[in-house]
Amino acid sequence: MLQISVIREKKDWVIERLAVKNFAAKDIVEKVLELDESRRKAQNELDTLLSQSNTMSKQIGDLMKSGKKAEAEDLRNKSTALKESAKGLNEQLSAFEKELNDQLVKLPNLPSTKVPKGKGADNNEVVYWEVGGRKMEDGSKSFALSDFQLPAPDFQLPSNAKPHWDLIVQYDIIDFELGNKITGAGFPVYKGKGARLQRALINYFLDKAAAAGYREMQPPILVNEDSGFGTGQLPDKEGQMYHATADNYYLIPTAEVPLTNIFRDVIVKADEMPIKMCAYTPCFRREAGAWGKDVRGLNRLHQFDKVEIVQVQHPDKSYDTLEEMREYVASLLRSLNLPFRILRLCGGDMSFTSALTYDFEVYSAAQQRWLEVSSVSNFEAFQANRMKLRFKGTDGKTQPAHTLNGSALALPRIVAALLENNQTEKGVIMPDSIRAYTGFDVIN
Repeated sequence: MLQISVIREKKDWVIERLAVKNFAAKDIVEKVLELDESRRKAQNELDTLLSQSNTMSKQIGDLMKSGKKAEAEDLRNKSTALKESAKGLNEQLSAFEKELNDQLVKLPNLPSTKVPKGKGADNNEVVYWEVGGRKMEDGSKSFALSDFQLPAPDFQLPSNAKPHWDLIVQYDIIDFELGNKITGAGFPVYKGKGARLQRALINYFLDKAAAAGYREMQPPILVNEDSGFGTGQLPDKEGQMYHATADNYYLIPTAEVPLTNIFRDVIVKADEMPIKMCAYTPCFRREAGAWGKDVRGLNRLHQFDKVEIVQVQHPDKSYDTLEEMREYVASLLRSLNLPFRILRLCGGDMSFTSALTYDFEVYSAAQQRWLEVSSVSNFEAFQANRMKLRFKGTDGKTQPAHTLNGSALALPRIVAALLENNQTEKGVIMPDSIRAYTGFDVIN
């Protein structure tokens, strides 16, 4: 949530920055400022009345001690009238505060000045790619997707290379029909080496995170409304989450939600930052895609496994931390020998809560397309404001911390790329880095 002080002091700048996200903020911003002015006026009037009431209470006591009961009674009547007025003002103030908050939560986070303008995915910028040991990165330049050409991969696929949805049937490792029978579309059953590969990747990613200094957590996968609101899923993405209506709990779309909310209503110590956490959880999302290769097989699921990394950081260091997290995710993809690229999302393709997001995509050779496998984002103080996550600065005043998170990694499309890119006549060869975790070298 944006700070009202920022909107008050930089109205035009806020409107201009939100336009980068293609969000027309003018009407809401003006309504926010109008409500804020009414709220502040009501607060001042209430404070004045309460001050007068306190003064009268003291005067009543003095009059009673002096034996001036009639004057004391007259003043007591006036005090009672003041208290009634104060009660009305307090109700009015609460109404202003609620309406103000209702308007504030409609405003998305301000995008960083590094965020390019654009309406959608076609306007994202490629800032890095790595294929077969060849790399591209230019700190002074980004490349539009329309200008980006993938060099020929340094791996050879058989002429009859199959997409993963054919391979999983061939090797009987993932069963979509069985999942559909048990639950519905988008809930696959992993079998044999398919299940072992899932477990291997989860353990591998968790061990890597621990080695990088992330503390492993095991949070609940159901959260309450306050948690959903704190990280920005509610009310913005309510329709995208599964809702357990009897208890009013939500199934998490990512471990970011419970992990970050550990620090809701908490004042952390400055010397405790950065606070680094990781967790494996199943993740759930309701949205469904149309039929086609973009959503076929493992490309889009309603339930999937993911290891998430989260950091709580000092505002002065959060963007350096974002770059460190970006490199960490890149190291995971590198260790799996997967061709990948990194995109800087444009304003129109960013989430409601993010200030700057990098997307990671791996190249799926059999599908001949890029698959998103991770997003790494800096939310600056947006989530912290909603959660009241603060730290005490050197001046002794509390201020919101910055929060960051990233997928490290989401399994479905990683598995799809591993299957498709490593298929041979003898089966699917496992990368060296995970063989100690899988317990097998090949799926056949």
